[in-house]
Amino acid sequence: MAAVIPYVCIGELASTLLRDPVDHDRAWAVVLVAVVAFVARFMLVGAAGTISHLADNDLTLDLRARMARRLGRVPLGWFDQRSSGAVKTAVQDQVSALHTLVAHAANDVVGAAVTPLVVLGYLFWADWRLALVTLVPLVFFAFSYGRMTKGYSEQMATYVAALGRINAAAVEFVHGIAVVKAFGQARRAHARFLRETDAFADAFEGWTKPMLRPFAVTMAAVSGPTMLLVILGAGTGFVEAGWCSPADVVPFVVLGIGIAGPLLNLEHSATSLQLARGAATAIGSLLATPVVAEPERPREPAGHRVELRDVSFGYDDRVRVLDGVDAVLEPGTVTALVGPSGAGKSTLAGLLPRFTDPDGGAVLLGGVDVRDVGGEQLYQHVGFVTQDVGLLRVSVHDNIALAKPGTARERVVAAATAAQIHDVISALPRGYDSVIGEDARLSGGEAQRVTIARALVADTPVLVLDEATSWADLESEAAIQDALSELAAGRTVLVIAHRLASVTAADQILVLDGGRVVERGRHPELLATGGRYAQLWAAQTEAAQTAAARTTHGADGAARNDTEVAR
Repeated sequence: MAAVIPYVCIGELASTLLRDPVDHDRAWAVVLVAVVAFVARFMLVGAAGTISHLADNDLTLDLRARMARRLGRVPLGWFDQRSSGAVKTAVQDQVSALHTLVAHAANDVVGAAVTPLVVLGYLFWADWRLALVTLVPLVFFAFSYGRMTKGYSEQMATYVAALGRINAAAVEFVHGIAVVKAFGQARRAHARFLRETDAFADAFEGWTKPMLRPFAVTMAAVSGPTMLLVILGAGTGFVEAGWCSPADVVPFVVLGIGIAGPLLNLEHSATSLQLARGAATAIGSLLATPVVAEPERPREPAGHRVELRDVSFGYDDRVRVLDGVDAVLEPGTVTALVGPSGAGKSTLAGLLPRFTDPDGGAVLLGGVDVRDVGGEQLYQHVGFVTQDVGLLRVSVHDNIALAKPGTARERVVAAATAAQIHDVISALPRGYDSVIGEDARLSGGEAQRVTIARALVADTPVLVLDEATSWADLESEAAIQDALSELAAGRTVLVIAHRLASVTAADQILVLDGGRVVERGRHPELLATGGRYAQLWAAQTEAAQTAAARTTHGADGAARNDTEVAR
């Protein structure tokens, strides 16, 4: 309202100055009112913007804190089914998408509703006949815009989905470019990316092209030149007919041409509001993610004996990943899980640190169901090193001491030395104070050894190793195996192994196939039975011999070529 008053005052001032004699006192009073309204408008807009942006900051902090708490309580297996990019999008981008909704929408909507009503109220008071003429373009705008945006939500959802696909295609192309170039497939990968962009362009054009002409006509109907033409045309006719004086037309010229401005501003923010609506839905979905149930009365494990009792698990009623698994892991022993891909090894190993909970049966730690052990207590007893290396963008020291913040440098160095990574860290620009991703860039095998050092500092009596050498190259695999041997000493260890040769000394080998334990025993015993383990061993041995033969043949061929070149 305060924003409208100065324009009303312009009309009143024009009317006052065009009358003879001029009422100077009234003219100065009108000017004073205009100045006061202008200052009030400035202060009120500033206050409204401050309040709404503070509300936006409060909401952003609250949502991200709630999402962080929720993510801290979801099963760790939940992250295996989602990329880090998806989590980042939810916590960062989708919360940011609410900015327009909270910081601007309320002010814009109030302005779009109040300003035209105040202007029309004044114009009807000035001359109701001319005000009715001024309403004609607005009525046309409302009718046309309503028809044009029918089904807009569905179209917007399609647009957002298409935009998500093109973003995913771009990320996939960028992340995979090194691999596809290495295999000479860059042209094909680029062609796939271009097809995705073309598909997005076609979808976008299919949505917007039918709207271009109606949208242009609708916007032109309430544009400043159109409103001015209507008002001056009608005003000239009214003056000639003697229905009003020229001074009476001035308020319509001043106020009428901008009456649709707030409506147009609201239309411009419609896309942001639709995106905010979708973001709010996604945020609500994440906040509704089931969390790991904490026991009402946590129990403390009595020892570190691990027992799996008739454990079953499935992602749905049709796909059973585990089915009636029984096993005992005695303290101080190493138990290896082996089997073909998809046998359920990682799922079974993930039950102990509660990456997920079994559908049937129980996992016992020290005679206590792990579901009855508090989360913090559980991770004081159970540690894990997975095939997915997780290093934070903090110093190497803090990464190693993650489980026990404040650990002395001497303890961290000792763990790094045992994990065969101390020399690599010492060679970094700032040693243990180097920050991962800044001045500390490690290879996959080196990063894996940092996580092993982290597990050594955590010093948990039970340890789960899931393909802990997956990132190792030939040079670092031996170092990682030495580090794992140091880590496993004296602990209850459950290890998933792809290469059977790495677990021949295990105290117990469980062979999984189809979610069941089909064999168990030590390496010599399982080979002697000639069962599933012996088949896997024979297949890996043959593959290793074939690879070695090819390497030798390649080396001999290269030597012969070198001899020919020398000749």
